[in-house]
Amino acid sequence: MGKEVEAVQVQQHAPIASKFPLNFWESMVASTVLLGFGLGLAGVYLTLPDSDYSFLKLPRTLEDLQLLRDNLEIYTSDYTAQVLVGYCVVYIFMQTFMIPGTVFMSLLAGALFGVFKGVALVVFTATAGASSCYFLSKIIGRPLLSSLWPEKLKFFQNQVARRRKSLLNYMLFLRLTPTLPNTFINFASPIMDVPYHIFFMGTVIGLIPAAYVTVRAGLALGELQSIGDLYDFNSIATLFLIGIVSVTPTLMSKDES
Repeated sequence: MGKEVEAVQVQQHAPIASKFPLNFWESMVASTVLLGFGLGLAGVYLTLPDSDYSFLKLPRTLEDLQLLRDNLEIYTSDYTAQVLVGYCVVYIFMQTFMIPGTVFMSLLAGALFGVFKGVALVVFTATAGASSCYFLSKIIGRPLLSSLWPEKLKFFQNQVARRRKSLLNYMLFLRLTPTLPNTFINFASPIMDVPYHIFFMGTVIGLIPAAYVTVRAGLALGELQSIGDLYDFNSIATLFLIGIVSVTPTLMSKDES
């Protein structure tokens, strides 16, 4: 009887011990990456002139973004390198650790640098951040995915296995359409053995259309009433059409097999 009670107590305490999915070494890796980003931001901050930087924070609303844009415009012409480095570090940090709000950063790129430079900047930083998340996930991804997105992980695993021969087309489809969140794709791809060169190409090419739509909207930031105004029916329909075209070879190869 005593052994049965002890077994029940062990089962009751087991879920509590498994709530945090990272061991000590994995936590140290994540902390080291976090420290690297912190040092990068500190370097940018120390090379800027003495001023009031209370406006520097991650934007969560359009009002926050407009305030950030108005203040950064003053520094962009004289301290272009510092603004660019700071922007890249923040964007890559957000992508690496799956922090929501990168859409505001994409709008900011358009507002500060224009369409051509803004799209190039967003695609570069988004790809770098996605790659950073990809490689970090190789070390700490599996326990986190199993804990956070078990159903999405099973769905993604099945889809990747079925489309292994045309994986680039499928990755393009995922990037162009909201079938799965980009943060999940970044974190799950190495766990599902998606080769990095396919992940990289799918990310670079697949992010361009959405980046263009968002960056262009940043030129008229003051006219936006909500984030929902970014994507009208025509924009969404165009992205879905491109996504369907990209996945067509995958569907055809499946039918032929």
